Amino acid sequence: MLQTVLLLTFGFAILIKGADWLVDGSSALARKYHVSSLVIGLTIVAFGTSAPELVVNIFASFQNHQDIVFGNIIGSNIFNLFAILGIAGMITPLVVQSSTVWKEIPISFLATIILFVMAMDFLLPHHSMLSRIDGAIMLLLFGLFLYYVFTQIKNSNTAESEKHKQVSTLRIWLQIILGLTGLIAGGRLIVNNAVKIATLLSISEKLISLTVVSIGTSLPELATSVVAAIKRNSDIAVGNIIGSNIFNILFILGLSSVIRPVAYNGAYNPEFYLLTAGTLMLFIAMFTGKKKRLDRWEAGILLAAYIAYFIYLFKSGQ
Repeated sequence: MLQTVLLLTFGFAILIKGADWLVDGSSALARKYHVSSLVIGLTIVAFGTSAPELVVNIFASFQNHQDIVFGNIIGSNIFNLFAILGIAGMITPLVVQSSTVWKEIPISFLATIILFVMAMDFLLPHHSMLSRIDGAIMLLLFGLFLYYVFTQIKNSNTAESEKHKQVSTLRIWLQIILGLTGLIAGGRLIVNNAVKIATLLSISEKLISLTVVSIGTSLPELATSVVAAIKRNSDIAVGNIIGSNIFNILFILGLSSVIRPVAYNGAYNPEFYLLTAGTLMLFIAMFTGKKKRLDRWEAGILLAAYIAYFIYLFKSGQ
């Protein structure tokens, strides 16, 4: 047990340092090539921090752990939206770009709705599942999202300060690669050892996937967005979360269902409703208080909602 706790602590240390390197490297990359930090956040950072979810889901799909496949992604997206944006927004108000308000947040909302419709199979209510065809469609939609993001690179007019010290390309990519490596290694250490501890408490697979596994695989997003918020880089903090949520649904669940069709458990319906409501809350928050900004009080509401949800999960014993 002591060894498990020590490995868990070591995982946190690697994770936090990895996040620090990743934010520094990706920000320097954006400045060097005059690409907006938002685009970097939606791509390199979002993909990198979602790597633990990808690894867990690939293993879960091959091993036919249906609840973990869904629970990991739905739970991660809820944690990203409510807890991580809540914590980051409490550290510093997060200024959100117009494209994020009118394009990326709605895309994240639509991805959630599309997943719910596909998983429920309303025409075949007794066969609720994500088929290989559903997965292929989701991967196609993810390809369209990538195309949209890269068109943003052409149109991006970055006004980033040129006062920063110039960093060599080698050092930039070394920071990014070491950062991603640290995030993945730290995330895996945390998940593996947290699951060992949780298993000793006889917690159900659904509850483990919605809490221990999903939170563990989302720790890279947490570390990255918190570090970005401390460094006042709102584009990385917000782009990381929105990009990760889209990546999780369209790419990871799409790939998971192509590997093996995934049966959907209707017990996850409340989580879908919560995720949909949370995305709408984030969109509405862009027009309350200061426009196009997640204020501290709005971030506080998101964080409080997650704490209430977390307590509900354990009290209901799901």
